[in-house]
Order: sequence, then structure tokens, then C-alpha cells
Amino acid sequence: MKRCAWVNERNALYVKYHDEEWGVPSHDDPYLFEMLVLECFVAGLSWECVLKKREAFRAALAGFDARTLASCGEEEIEALMATPGIIRHRGKIEAAVANSRVFLAICQEFGSFAAYAWGFTGGRVVHEPWQLRTTSPLSDAISRDLKRRGMRFVGSVTIYSWLQAVGIICGHGPECAKA
Repeated sequence: MKRCAWVNERNALYVKYHDEEWGVPSHDDPYLFEMLVLECFVAGLSWECVLKKREAFRAALAGFDARTLASCGEEEIEALMATPGIIRHRGKIEAAVANSRVFLAICQEFGSFAAYAWGFTGGRVVHEPWQLRTTSPLSDAISRDLKRRGMRFVGSVTIYSWLQAVGIICGHGPECAKA
């Protein structure tokens, strides 16, 4: 199968992620939250690096359960800082906790995080090849709104990548069989 040019074909985990997950439109709040948390940890790193640590993150972050993460205090943050296998960046860990609280508030306000996120596009998938840009007016608007609500590590580049990952933006390149 032809894939997007960014896929490292030597990494089976990466290939599987591209083929089965990346760019598939999702309306599942737990998945949207998981991907948002992981995308926030990517800042300054590669997705391949974070993808390799996904299962360790899943174990450390209670299966990416937003309610559990939202209840974390300083003691739990310290324990996460000592957890092998995850990215132990205090700012990103603290952001994951704070962002989970904002995520839950958005779910309360809109009925679901999916309703909030997809509301920016009127429920439609935006089609643009991955190599076109790293931000867009859409990612700028969502990033700005999430920051206003108190989320951290959610700049426009991070949000653009998240939008592609969860299928709000279909970013498969023209060379890809999934385009």
C-alpha cells in the first residue's frame, strides 16, 4: 500500500498507526482526549518517540481517563515524574492534569468534546494534504479558544497535528492510498 511520505516504513508501529488510526474521523471523547494529551507531549519531540511511549503513558495516566487525571495533585505529579517509560517533563505533566480539567469543563458545556471540536467545522472533515502547512485558520481558532479556557501546550502547530490525527483534517497526501 502507498502511504504518506512521512511514514517511516521501517517502524511497524508507525505504519500501523498511519494505516489504522491517523486521519480516521473520531467522535469518541476518550480517544480525542488521549490524542490531545499525546500531542501535547510531542512539543519539541517527534511523534515516533511519543508513539513508542504510548503504552507506558496509558499505564501511567490511568488509561487516559480524564476524570482520574483531573484529580491528580502534587503527590501524583511527583509519582509521574519518577515513572520510567514516559516523557518526564514537569510542565507537560502539569499541563496534562490542567488540560484534563478544561477538557471535562468543555464536555460539560457542549455535551461532549467531540461536539466542541467538530463544531468548528460544522461537523465536516477538512481535506488538505499533510505537507500543505503546519497551522491553519482552523487550528489557530481552536488553539486560541483552548488557551483562553486554560489549556497549555496547545499551540496552533500542536492543534493542527491533533486535528489531522483525529480526522477532523484529512491530511493524507496525494501519494497515499488513504487520500
